[in-house]
Amino acid sequence: MNDQYPELYSSFRWLVPSQFNIAQYCLLRWASNSLEGRRPAVFAENEFGETTAHSYGQLAETTGKLANGLLKMGLGRGDRVAVAMGQSPEYIAACMAILAVGAIVVPIPAVLNAKQVTARLNHAQVRAAIVDMPHAPGVLQAYGQYPGLNQIISFGFQHELTLSWNSLLARQNSDFHVAPTLSSSPAFLFYPIGLANELKGVVLPHSVLIGVLPGFVASQNWFPQHKDIFWTQHYWTNADGLLGGLLPCLYFGRPIVALDGHFSTSQVIECLHNYKVTNISLPCSSLRSVMETSHPDLDKLSVRAIMTTGEHPSSQVHNWCESALGLTPNHVYGQTEVPYVVGHSHIRWPARPGSMGKPYPGHLVSVLDHDGRPCPVGTVGEIAINRYDIHGFPDPTLFLNYWQDEASTQQRFLRDWYLTGDHASIDRDGYFWYASDHSNPENAAPANNNGSVSLSL
Repeated sequence: MNDQYPELYSSFRWLVPSQFNIAQYCLLRWASNSLEGRRPAVFAENEFGETTAHSYGQLAETTGKLANGLLKMGLGRGDRVAVAMGQSPEYIAACMAILAVGAIVVPIPAVLNAKQVTARLNHAQVRAAIVDMPHAPGVLQAYGQYPGLNQIISFGFQHELTLSWNSLLARQNSDFHVAPTLSSSPAFLFYPIGLANELKGVVLPHSVLIGVLPGFVASQNWFPQHKDIFWTQHYWTNADGLLGGLLPCLYFGRPIVALDGHFSTSQVIECLHNYKVTNISLPCSSLRSVMETSHPDLDKLSVRAIMTTGEHPSSQVHNWCESALGLTPNHVYGQTEVPYVVGHSHIRWPARPGSMGKPYPGHLVSVLDHDGRPCPVGTVGEIAINRYDIHGFPDPTLFLNYWQDEASTQQRFLRDWYLTGDHASIDRDGYFWYASDHSNPENAAPANNNGSVSLSL
């Protein structure tokens, strides 16, 4: 094949505006055009087979009403608002409304118990939470233990401690102007689920969406194309699902499929077929599980690109994908602090099964020795991402800081290099090869897979 990587990498330039708000670029700019606003934004289906579809215009109307409601509650620039909801149109509207008023989204994954929820709300000093029924117990228990939580907005259920979503929206106007935010303004506060007992909140700016686009576009075989429809197995409450799926999809004005609840592998395959999904993202372990189980309907799928996270696809997985699906999986690597910086795009440069791939355009990535010097070819060192690209422009993907923990933030940097704690070597062709985390032998896989929707895989 024609290897386009050298030209793509050397010619890429970041174009990051000084003012940028994710809600404006992912939703409201589409809804402001009557034609674009009628296009589908999300196809939702739950485990009981109930389906809904929302256009960009409908999502924007809900977002505007909710944003006005948040403002009347006194929420605005810099306030932390937790979102504990499953994959649904309402989850999208909740995140967009929070971002639109200049506040910070604190996603709360469903896998957390009440104690863990309380710890995160307290650490982030969350002022309000938006929650659906499955997430209600943990948040309601936190309400009695964390006095800083002033308001809970409940979707799909009534409770004496909450304000009903429907009641709030019924009193609001849908007209809304997005608060002006800098591209460097904080947008998300993530708490990665890992081995560490100490909470570290990762603050990501609005510009992170721009930063993940090269990796998303490349790993999805040059998304978007005219009929592209996206689905991700990852929870929308973690970086892989939100930044590596939902937000880039909306940024490009394409529809996403939301499957909320427990789906068997056969049910997922049926949904992917019914919705004519063309692009997917999932952990490599799930892909391997599908490979090891017979599923005769795979040949009916319309999938043209698969992006995988976590463990790196082996030659066996690559060969199976090519024979069963007619395509090669593109693996991606990153962390919550700096997502989607290394990976594959087999239609633009040769795939190398088992490797991590190469740095995506716009990211300067290396492996460093103990003295902070680039390692020779084939020598294992710590994976590091520079604050600047090869042309000297700031990388918009990099996190701002750990929430209220400047000391820990500084410890992760060596001069302009962010130190991931993961280790790899680089071969003569520039491909990265993952090695276990030398400082933590329990960490045997890259730290970019923080959870996914519940499937029987």
